[in-house]
Amino acid sequence: MTATVAGLAREHAKAMPYAYLDERSKREVRRGLLKALALPGRQVPFASREMPVARGWGSGGLQLTLSLVGPDDVVKVIDQGDDASLNAAAMRELIARTAGVAVTTHTREATIVQSRHRVPEIPLRPDQLLVLQMPHPEPLRRVVPDPARAAQLHADGDAAPAWVELYDDEVRHGGPVGGADHPILVAGDTLASPSPIPRYDVLTLDRRPHPVLLGAGRLARITALPPWTSVRPLAFDDRPLAAESAGGPCERCGSERSYRVEAQRGAGIWRCSDVDACRERRTA
Repeated sequence: MTATVAGLAREHAKAMPYAYLDERSKREVRRGLLKALALPGRQVPFASREMPVARGWGSGGLQLTLSLVGPDDVVKVIDQGDDASLNAAAMRELIARTAGVAVTTHTREATIVQSRHRVPEIPLRPDQLLVLQMPHPEPLRRVVPDPARAAQLHADGDAAPAWVELYDDEVRHGGPVGGADHPILVAGDTLASPSPIPRYDVLTLDRRPHPVLLGAGRLARITALPPWTSVRPLAFDDRPLAAESAGGPCERCGSERSYRVEAQRGAGIWRCSDVDACRERRTA
């Protein structure tokens, strides 16, 4: 009997569990998700598995998607708003090959949207899921380096270190200096990290009609925002959080309201970060 590389690959594919993870691992993730949905904004530990992507590059979000995806789902994967980036394309191919599901680059067609560093600007429906890749789930990590101390502060409902950091930024710099991952208050008082999304997206998280699921694979934590959950950015009443400002309208669709990034540093050319939303505006 002669073995070929292609034949061995086909045999391996037949033996692989549906959607890459074994059923026991998926049940563990789904149990963590149910607990996270019952405790909005809280960090829920789960048994994170090794994935065929580097930790910190979306292994947590990938595990959530693979644990929830079904044969009838349509999956969209974006990286900083772009479907064509290397990270998004590799994950999309992995999900499609192991789960046999349809994939899309159109937000409205997807049932599951997995994203890194952006929230889609096209409004999602209640029957859609948003999965955010999250490298670090701890909102106090910059001011409380001891994980045990941070956990105690969360248990006590004490967000004072985060408020002190925000006050220091206001006094020294006139506002938050972080370009992403601005802390949020979930359901009134739970301090949480929204993942490294820009402030523009943080301001859109309040009372969304669909679940938002955040997975941190390296630190084995899940956070969730159930539908219609109150989400407010950490900010003083007289100093509300402001979205980032761009240098000019999008050169493709002309939008002045979208989140835009410079196409080439120093060139003065700005483009919408969300490629699909920009495409919709151009064809409308």
